[in-house]
Amino acid sequence: MEIKHPAKFNDKFIPIFAELLKHRENVLDPFAGTGKLALIKSYGFKGKIVCNEIEPEYSKSLIYPVDEWHTGDSANMKWAENSSFDAICTSPTYGNRMADHFDAKDKSKRITYRHVLGRPLNPDNTGRMQWGDNYRNKHVVVYAECRRVLKPQGLMIINISDHIRKGEIIPVTDWHKNTILNLGFSLIKELKIETQRMGFGRNGNLRVDHESILVFEKVSI
Repeated sequence: MEIKHPAKFNDKFIPIFAELLKHRENVLDPFAGTGKLALIKSYGFKGKIVCNEIEPEYSKSLIYPVDEWHTGDSANMKWAENSSFDAICTSPTYGNRMADHFDAKDKSKRITYRHVLGRPLNPDNTGRMQWGDNYRNKHVVVYAECRRVLKPQGLMIINISDHIRKGEIIPVTDWHKNTILNLGFSLIKELKIETQRMGFGRNGNLRVDHESILVFEKVSI
């Protein structure tokens, strides 16, 4: 069943992920959406793709060749044992206006998680969290949980982007980078890739012109 998602991985990222993950046996996406990460299999990835998603419609959509699905909050992945995964590859929400969860009744074009799904999001879904303390505190807990389930020297790959609010760039990428470093990771690669951004809505004429892929390795602390 086709389930729309407003923030799937950009197609140009899939072969990049496949190259970064080619020697890994199993990979987890804790913010999986519809599981598009599994398309790395089309670029030669031979391992297992495990996806976790908080909204059941997405985890049951079966659009992509995911090997194992779990439905639940990525801040509490009780189903996963310590040091279970060779790698994590995911895209956290950006804390931008896609997190608006107002149920607008007008006919204006809105691309938000709530509008595309067609119902209110789970209260623990970061897709309803604007940039602020709740957003940041939630991701600290999620990243600590990711570290728990990642093997020593395991890779943590994050696709993230800044956004513009009230005409100013919000340093979302640097916050995620520093938070993950402080949890016991080393940064081994940072890629900035130009992508097409939405040209409407507030700040429609002001968009950050790239997204980032950050590659970390888990180290002992």
